Amino acid sequence: MTYNINDKGYYGEFGGAYIPEMLYPNVEELRQNYLKIMAEPSFKKEFDQLLKDYVGRPSPLYFAKRLSNKYNTKIYLKREDLNHTGAHKVNNTIGQILMAKRLGKTRIIAETGAGQHGVATATVCALMGMQCIVYMGEIDIARQAPNVARMKMLGTEVRPALSGSRTLKDATNEAIRDWINNPVDTHYIIGSVVGPHPYPDMVARFQSVVSEEIQWQLKDKEGTTKPNYVIACVGGGSNAAGAFYHYLDDTEVNLIAVEAAGKGIDSGESAATSALGREGIIHGSKTLLMQTNDGQITEPYSISAGLDYPGVGPMHAHLYTSGRAEFISITDDEAMTAGLELSQLEGIIPAIESSHAFAVLAQKKFQPEDIVIMNLSGRGDKDLQNYIDYFKL
Repeated sequence: MTYNINDKGYYGEFGGAYIPEMLYPNVEELRQNYLKIMAEPSFKKEFDQLLKDYVGRPSPLYFAKRLSNKYNTKIYLKREDLNHTGAHKVNNTIGQILMAKRLGKTRIIAETGAGQHGVATATVCALMGMQCIVYMGEIDIARQAPNVARMKMLGTEVRPALSGSRTLKDATNEAIRDWINNPVDTHYIIGSVVGPHPYPDMVARFQSVVSEEIQWQLKDKEGTTKPNYVIACVGGGSNAAGAFYHYLDDTEVNLIAVEAAGKGIDSGESAATSALGREGIIHGSKTLLMQTNDGQITEPYSISAGLDYPGVGPMHAHLYTSGRAEFISITDDEAMTAGLELSQLEGIIPAIESSHAFAVLAQKKFQPEDIVIMNLSGRGDKDLQNYIDYFKL
């Protein structure tokens, strides 16, 4: 069994392209060209060069000594928080802007929740001199003000999504609407492993640089390319897809995906898709989705703006239903406590999204000789106000 995508754009029974007819030409153009373009030596060279000189890759694999002592196991942090723009998102936006250029597109649109993908998109559009419009839920605009200011400084127009819950899913709806109205000159940079095929696969491939580096970095430090565990938080799931990618079919490596339980799985205020979701279609792909009995999408909730998505990418839906990855749900309180602990034990303030992954350490018992890799997907600057309010700092 393989956990990778098949040639029809499915991971097991999840994936595909369920799109309005108006979008078919755009998505089809991308599907026919993305693998070809990514395989071109000139594309690879430009992508690798920008990751090195602009993003600052490789990101370090850091042995967290005090954290390891506390949990009596070997914990390494993959420091995606040290990338330019402060998260893993830029790996994908660099790839997609180069893709858009080669497809002759001149205008870029994107959606964003926490604002990290918006900032990463705004950044590469400034780098390449392209027009950029980012859709963001009105509520997220309020709770992620520093990232909104960054996008504007970078020359991007931030358009508020005023419908529904005014968060990530609504921003995505607005972006799709824009794309339908501007099919010829516009490329939609999706920020996670969600959306119609080929997006989940394309984004996963651009993010796979994370696990590619983990392999040789771990070899250097521990004499093996294989950790016992790779742990990452999952909203849509791009940082997890990147950290898991080169280990998907290697079942000796345990994969742990961490979702946001919000105020508790059964509280009615949660984003734990694996626990609460059923098969459904959202934003162009068949996946697991939080929905009511008559198929209406349930509003997700998390203290972290990057994890409150009502679905999960099709790769993760397949990893969950096949049992290849263990899914753990972490509450707001558990995540915030873990974020504070990492700050005080290692001097690293994580994004609240990443804090969810760290909360697993207190819940699961690891062996002293286990090698546990935590994907530290983003830094906490953007979340300082949330931390201040929560801990009354």
